[in-house]
Amino acid sequence: MNGNTTRGPGRIAAVALSAVLAAAAGTTATAAEAGTAGRADRLAWRDDPMTDTLVGDLAIPWGIAFLPSGAALVTERSTARLLRVGRRGEVRQVATISEARPLFESGLLGVAVSPMFLVDHYVFLFYTSASDNRIVRYRYSPTRGLRGGRVIVQGIPKGNSTHLGGKLAFGPDGYLYASTGDATHTELPQNRDSLAGKILRMTKSGRPAPGNPFGSLVWSYGHRNVEGLTWDPAGRLYATEFGSSKFDEINRIHRGGNYGWPVVEGVANDPRFIDPLVTWTPDEASPAGVAYAKGALWVAALRGKRLWHVPIKPGGGLDTPHTHFVEKYGRLRAVARTPDNRLWVGTSNKDGRAVPGPGDDRILQVTVP
Repeated sequence: MNGNTTRGPGRIAAVALSAVLAAAAGTTATAAEAGTAGRADRLAWRDDPMTDTLVGDLAIPWGIAFLPSGAALVTERSTARLLRVGRRGEVRQVATISEARPLFESGLLGVAVSPMFLVDHYVFLFYTSASDNRIVRYRYSPTRGLRGGRVIVQGIPKGNSTHLGGKLAFGPDGYLYASTGDATHTELPQNRDSLAGKILRMTKSGRPAPGNPFGSLVWSYGHRNVEGLTWDPAGRLYATEFGSSKFDEINRIHRGGNYGWPVVEGVANDPRFIDPLVTWTPDEASPAGVAYAKGALWVAALRGKRLWHVPIKPGGGLDTPHTHFVEKYGRLRAVARTPDNRLWVGTSNKDGRAVPGPGDDRILQVTVP
């Protein structure tokens, strides 16, 4: 449940896959692996990047998606408001999604802007309704606001309104990807006929995208709760995933891949499943949003109350993670790269699992060196 169940302390598992496997076997990293980590440490900057508060007094900003103008559409989970936030922090309410039903981890979640927005004006929202989770397509313009509302995917299980996934993002292939959680029904992620515990890939009308592995919306399966999706410049897809009590994960997502939940949490050493590239203990992470910027993944941590900087190695592996802003801004949830290669990072201190500070919730603007 977004890393908020009381769970025991631990340590960061090694980030290279070979080191992850060694940690899972209870061994130590080899001297060669230690040398690789040392080189990464020397190459990576360690100070916190420059940051400022772009806008404050929000309520659980969950999703951020940029428009061609450089402004962004931002969802608030608990109020079901869709906001337009300008490059200098000016805020205007676009709409309130009256069909959304906020409860626990549910409400208005992901948002995505069509890569052909200047032509089709499409905006997509993921929200919890009275009966399910669904993806809805709208048309949006600054002058006429949000119009229409065509449900393109429905029937995504919501369970008891926890473990819902909810991320929407367009891939470099032009198709819409969506993450769904297991909705606390652990039998569903391994069932390829269910929409729960999956990463979905679809056309703008909600049909299975060409090339999907099973002839359905399902792109990958065996997920517990994925709330972050991002691609690097080589087109490789990475996802952040909440574990239960042992390991949170970053996974590289492959077509048709099985990521193991609930059979395994963390590294399986089992050819049936794809192992994570990075694991953390939940008190260090509970990883929500993720974005690619300047050669690295940037991961927002809820329970960990920090921003993780994870360099990408040649070939798509991940190097030693570094931390920034530890407990400085509280729980961090949303991360998005701006058109000028900065990051917007949203706090989540009004979600009932923290004590909000003055100005919470905020969107921070982070300048990546």
